[in-house]
Amino acid sequence: MAINKYMQEAIDRDYSVDWKSFGTFDYFMQQRKPPLPGRPISVRENYKKTLWGQQPHWIPVSFYDATYFTPDPVQEHPIPGNEDGFDYWGVEWIYDKTIAGSMVKPGTRVITDFAKWKEQVDVPDLSLLDFKTDGEKMQKILDPDRPTLVFIPEGIFERLHELMPFDEALLAFYEEPELLDDFFGMMADYKINCVKPVFEYYGQIDGVYYSDDWGTQRAGFFSNDMFDEQLMPHEKKFIQYVKSTGRYFELHSCGRNMQYVPEMIEMGADMWTPQSTCNDLDYLFKNFNEKITFTFPVDIPAGADEQTVREAVRDFVEKYGKNGRIMASIMAPPEVAEIARDELYNYSLQYYNKLYGRA
Repeated sequence: MAINKYMQEAIDRDYSVDWKSFGTFDYFMQQRKPPLPGRPISVRENYKKTLWGQQPHWIPVSFYDATYFTPDPVQEHPIPGNEDGFDYWGVEWIYDKTIAGSMVKPGTRVITDFAKWKEQVDVPDLSLLDFKTDGEKMQKILDPDRPTLVFIPEGIFERLHELMPFDEALLAFYEEPELLDDFFGMMADYKINCVKPVFEYYGQIDGVYYSDDWGTQRAGFFSNDMFDEQLMPHEKKFIQYVKSTGRYFELHSCGRNMQYVPEMIEMGADMWTPQSTCNDLDYLFKNFNEKITFTFPVDIPAGADEQTVREAVRDFVEKYGKNGRIMASIMAPPEVAEIARDELYNYSLQYYNKLYGRA
């Protein structure tokens, strides 16, 4: 297996140093949040109960009740993260300060001919990277009182269209299905190899937060038959590996992807966060919430006073709480979010106590 110069840089990097740049998404994800004392059970246990539908005690807040992090050796983006550069696949990225994130530089192409992808793609050999030192570092940073999820970005399908133009990636489904199956199989194995050393060296790891976008605002990229035949077996392989270790699996997949929810359930995903602007949340709740946890946003009007904020939270709990498999997304100014989190904890605690016959 060839080692390109970007992979060599990754091999040589000092992982006792935290390479996440201040202001980036990865940096903020791993920062410790205020403690959550006085809860009837641990925040970790309640989070697991929510994802597995096991009668939680309150509704968790997405990205607040848990800690997420990306291991520095898994370099799906340039290091440091706030600069233009190359990942260890050889893909060039540009950093956009307005969104504090990166995108593939237009015109980037690693694969010039998909029929030759095996010759043109240098698959990173993760056994050469120092996960052990990074794990020792991260255990000093991460919050032991909250559940910890490892964030695995640039999913099995996303990596395909980062190595070649998007239209050609979609054409490969029609023109080279057998080679595409080989590619996705390689990616599933690669993703498993991303999390294996994390589970070994990083201490308390409760689950995986995995990103692979499958749709536009109008519909999924693929018919269900195509998804089931070509992508699903490999996504399922990765998900089932994670589940086999006793951990849970959160899926981030942008787009109007309601059509794939039966597949999400069959593959074993424990949670999906649908985009509220292009998915029918009430339909999802009615038809699927007993089998998969969803993260839905709390609808807080702009400029709302405290009473309005608390009423919005109560309405959310009454509308979506009955299956015990809902998580709340609270996107609001800090002072408003604090009120909303307070109301969500207290009101959902009372709601679940009544629902489950607790004293």
